[in-house]
Amino acid sequence: MVAILALDTSTSACSVALNIDGVVLEDFRMAPRQHNDLILPMVEQILQQAGVAIQDLDAIAFGRGPGSFTGLRISAGIVQGLAYGADLPVIPISTLAAQALEGFQKTGLHHWLSALDARMGEIYVAGYFVDKVTGGDKTTERYSVKTLLDERVIQPERLEALSLPYQGVGSGWRYDEILTGLLPAQPEQVLVEVAPRAACIAQLAIVAFEKGETVSAYDAIPIYLRDEITWEKQAPRIGKR
Repeated sequence: MVAILALDTSTSACSVALNIDGVVLEDFRMAPRQHNDLILPMVEQILQQAGVAIQDLDAIAFGRGPGSFTGLRISAGIVQGLAYGADLPVIPISTLAAQALEGFQKTGLHHWLSALDARMGEIYVAGYFVDKVTGGDKTTERYSVKTLLDERVIQPERLEALSLPYQGVGSGWRYDEILTGLLPAQPEQVLVEVAPRAACIAQLAIVAFEKGETVSAYDAIPIYLRDEITWEKQAPRIGKR
């Protein structure tokens, strides 16, 4: 059995998910500026619902960014503390990749430009190819998200389209009036209301865990994409139990 807890507080949404051998439980809430108050009680509730102790987990995953600076710091700090206290590895997952996975799950379409509103007239964006893959036990459904366009933060008018039919997903597409006039190839459809969520992070984390793509609690740091933002690593303050 593989059990992975996932958290995401990278946008106005706050979500927690538990993936046990491909069966996912999730608590997803739109809760602007309430992440710090909600996230730990949500973790406790979902573990209790599943009858799983944190020491029974194999790893903890989180949306490592890009996204809200404050939100990313909250989730990274919580994950560091939980993982250090339970001596668990951490799986950082791209929030843009998680959005692309949800787009695939909603439509069955494979090519995505995933974008988040970065404020200050910019967007975070990356391109992906998403598909289903066979799990390690040859029966459990897994997902593969391959990068076609590396993560970046840019002004919307500088965005490059993919060179093949693609879809758009995420809040960055709220700039679609600009993008529609400037992109050489338009998306076939746009899912602007999709946000990163812990369920998709948990599903991607299973695959990453099977590949050994984990880090220590100390190295569970956010990815901002803006050079002027720094994260100071500190020893987690939650002691081992």
